[in-house]
Amino acid sequence: MPFEDLGFACIDHHRQIRRGFPEVIFCPGKTTEHIIKIFESLAARGNNVLATRAEPDVFEALVNTGKFPKARYEKLARAIVLEQKEPPASKSVLPIVTAGTADLPVASEAQVTAEIMGQRTELICDVGVAGLHRLFKHLPKLQNANIIIVVAGMEGALASVMGGLVSCPVIAVPTSVGYGSSFEGLSALLTMMNSCASGVTAVNIDNGFSAAITATLINKKIEANL
Repeated sequence: MPFEDLGFACIDHHRQIRRGFPEVIFCPGKTTEHIIKIFESLAARGNNVLATRAEPDVFEALVNTGKFPKARYEKLARAIVLEQKEPPASKSVLPIVTAGTADLPVASEAQVTAEIMGQRTELICDVGVAGLHRLFKHLPKLQNANIIIVVAGMEGALASVMGGLVSCPVIAVPTSVGYGSSFEGLSALLTMMNSCASGVTAVNIDNGFSAAITATLINKKIEANL
């Protein structure tokens, strides 16, 4: 069967075949019991398992089942990771750039997601427009990338800056970091969507996961044609 009906969830076991990576568990709104049962279903197929936005108590309950001794909790990313097989490694490095240290949780979610899907990543932190000179030493490696993820809150200007400096696509991730008038990330999102730099595409607020999936798909297509 292409899917498994658990009653409360239909697990898409053919997603690995169609997309190149298995279904991922989004934890908010699910009970701990449901998360564990979905995790068990996915793990039984031998694939890697990723659960995003997971709280520590969910990981503790998972570990207490005794079934997943290799599972680990990425605290900053709020992700549970089970690596059961090593995916083909990418030839290139995927840079994940943050404007500030406060953007690291979202960037970490992107990094964990990309890496479990075979991407080699490099995290470049705290190089936002408040001190743009910090970015310049990284330009050679950024200009050699196939695609770049830029994570920024406040006004979200770093994505536009990056878009004007590199020849590859830039995936912009607005974060909910900022003072009151940032409107919990809406200001950064609108800045990124209205960027005057060509080649900048924005995902939803705090959605490091989606940025990583998109970057992985693009990078795989590029490397397949090399």
